Amino acid sequence: MAVKKSDLYSSLWASCDELRGGMDASTYKDYVLFMLFIKYVSDKYGHSDDFEPPITIPKGASFQDMVALKGNSEIGDKINTQVIQPLVDANPSLARTDFPDFNDPNKLGDGDEKVKRLENLIAIFQNPNLDFSGNRAENDDILGDAYEYLMRHFATESGKSKGQFYTPSEVSRVIAKVIGISPKNSVSSTTAYDPTCGSGSLLLKVASEAGKRITLEGQEKDVTTAGLARMNMILHDFPTAKIVAGNTLTQPKFLEKKNLRTYDYVVANPPFSDKAWSTGLTPESDHYSRFGWGAPPAKQGDYAYLLHIIRSMKGTGKAACILPHGVLFRGNAEAVIREQLVRSGYLKGIIGLPANLFFGTGIPACILVLDKENAASRRGIFMIDASKGFIKDGAKNRLREQDVHKIVDAFTRALEISRYSRMVSFREIMDPKNAFNLNLPRYIDSTEPEDLQDIDGHLRGGLPERDIDALAPYWKVMPRVRETLFKPGDRPRYHQMRLTQAEVKPAILNHPEFRAFTATATQVFEDWRGRTEPKLEAFTAGSHPKELIEDIAEELLNSFRTAPLLNPYDIYQHLMDYWDEAMQDDCYLIANDGWVKGAQPREIKQVKVKDKMAWPEVHDYSVGRRRFKSDLIPASIVIGRYFKKEKALIDALDFRIAELEQELQQKMEEDGGEDGLMAEVIEGDGDKKITARGIKARLKDIGRDKDCAEERTALTAYLDLIDQLATAKTKRKAAEIKLYQLVDDKYPTLTEAEVKCLTIDYKWMDQLARDVQGELDRVSQTLTGRVRQLAERYAKPLHNLEAEAAILSAKVAAHLKVMGASWN
Repeated sequence: MAVKKSDLYSSLWASCDELRGGMDASTYKDYVLFMLFIKYVSDKYGHSDDFEPPITIPKGASFQDMVALKGNSEIGDKINTQVIQPLVDANPSLARTDFPDFNDPNKLGDGDEKVKRLENLIAIFQNPNLDFSGNRAENDDILGDAYEYLMRHFATESGKSKGQFYTPSEVSRVIAKVIGISPKNSVSSTTAYDPTCGSGSLLLKVASEAGKRITLEGQEKDVTTAGLARMNMILHDFPTAKIVAGNTLTQPKFLEKKNLRTYDYVVANPPFSDKAWSTGLTPESDHYSRFGWGAPPAKQGDYAYLLHIIRSMKGTGKAACILPHGVLFRGNAEAVIREQLVRSGYLKGIIGLPANLFFGTGIPACILVLDKENAASRRGIFMIDASKGFIKDGAKNRLREQDVHKIVDAFTRALEISRYSRMVSFREIMDPKNAFNLNLPRYIDSTEPEDLQDIDGHLRGGLPERDIDALAPYWKVMPRVRETLFKPGDRPRYHQMRLTQAEVKPAILNHPEFRAFTATATQVFEDWRGRTEPKLEAFTAGSHPKELIEDIAEELLNSFRTAPLLNPYDIYQHLMDYWDEAMQDDCYLIANDGWVKGAQPREIKQVKVKDKMAWPEVHDYSVGRRRFKSDLIPASIVIGRYFKKEKALIDALDFRIAELEQELQQKMEEDGGEDGLMAEVIEGDGDKKITARGIKARLKDIGRDKDCAEERTALTAYLDLIDQLATAKTKRKAAEIKLYQLVDDKYPTLTEAEVKCLTIDYKWMDQLARDVQGELDRVSQTLTGRVRQLAERYAKPLHNLEAEAAILSAKVAAHLKVMGASWN
């Protein structure tokens, strides 16, 4: 069976986090990530027929050999000596320092504690579903992605001082895209380099954009993190990448003779403001001539790394580096270097990022994009302030898919977007008022316009024309809606409402121009749907999910670029969110097993459950005390497509049950008090209730007593409602079981064409259609809300308020006079 990506990631993390106990996350991650690595390479290359497999698994050094050590009191030492060391000896690309010590009592405990912890850790990866030998589609790095998923979570758990080894994947993607690498301009000899590579995620994103096996090289100061990077490269199918440990500034390892090796592409996320960068280094006598523009401050290493990057670029090289915003405006030695950087023409762009994105710090950072090609003819720097585009994700912020796409679109197309991006000329930067200061707020005002109050409107009444004109994008699409809502006022530049506030929303929704707008936007979606469904139908076993989503999402975004009043990036985000939520898992299942598996659409599992029968969850339904599950088609979709009448019967019974329960509650409130007609049958002190048994007993007691006629009538009516409720519930249960059985019988009969129809039309496309409708609703809600706000704001001018105040004051004075009080 194929492994669902979401299940793989979440189960791995949950198991690892549970077993970690008191161990620090930054330490435990080394053991977990090694286990993922050894399991993968054992499955992938343990029985390889390749003449020269990328990774050699010596006899006795596989994951299964680790499993065989369970129960052995010397398991830790034997993993070190019988698995890790032979693996390192057989593979020159690996080093012993890449892997943790499995016999370290300080980290794993001693004696039985260590043995148990290692056995539990191995057991996590013994899950039969984690068979990676046939679970990897080309271009879909499920294991590499799982590795990054675990690293992200460990970085989150490790705290500020331990999180530098991981660059958020969204930021890595932005960098890989803005440097301009693509399959069109890449060949196998194309080179990419990261001087502070951490776990290697930046390099891998560059390779992903290249779309082929390019040369990857990286250096990392921390020995353990360099090991993580080497494993990461192998898990992403880049075993030839060269990662070395060492301090890039004092001991750069990638040299050509006595000079730094130069590259086509350089990417980096150096440690922010490294205070020890110059330890062991004299900038004035640097062997590699990196500091010709000046020496960075001794306690501020940002420009040291940037100058190393510039020196490592070929004559036509491209680069991108993440640095704190201080590099844009700090003075003294950095100001001197910054001026030289601007004058060189190498600095192609600056991208300001939101705060709190990175695990090592909460301060905002920026991406400096460098390009030596055509530097002499460059006439400015393209600047983007993307600081407002993010979503909260736990304690950190995160770029959404739409934020990544908007940044890349603006940069690669040099799009000038109000309060977001613009090309800033060197003349403006060099102007004495700026003096090479590159702080983004000097050039881009990203603040939202203030909602100004109009004093004259408050004093004399009327809606300011300025506020109505500010809704110009709506009036451009719906000019007559403006005429429907507003009329000229009693003086220039002020208007009056034609409608009451309650009439505003219906007037907008029912206006022909608004209906035409929604029809046009809906048609855009339907056109995209018509072009996309054949691609989805053609998707099958062996297809590539990542290629699919990139294709259809890009086309969706481009389709809505011309749709008025709608943000195409918001529409795009809905698809990407749904992809992460459900569609991605569906596509990976289909890519592995096709649309049907045997005679059924995917698998239908029968699982014993202890809980009571409930209405189906999204992906399951129950029959008695059995629960059946389909990974691809939720039961609710099968029901909606084939069993509407049966579902309608259940809905009607649900409605009747709710009615009866409400009637019972009302009678309880009316006659259940201390002196009420049903006081004698109330049971319980806290949650009071009335039972049929109690009513029958009371009726027997009072018999035909004439003095109890009213009580008897009330009790009989209540008992009748109880009987009706019981009957309705019995019917509902029977109808529900019948429906579940119909669904159970229907699943095996579904053809592949029906499975495709149910999945594509009734699951995927229906959800996206609802999302698009939600965006259309938001347009009307935004316009309606603003119009109502303006109408309410200027509804009562000052003279009206004064008149109301005078009337109320007179009423108060009259009341006081009646009461014999005086008011001066």
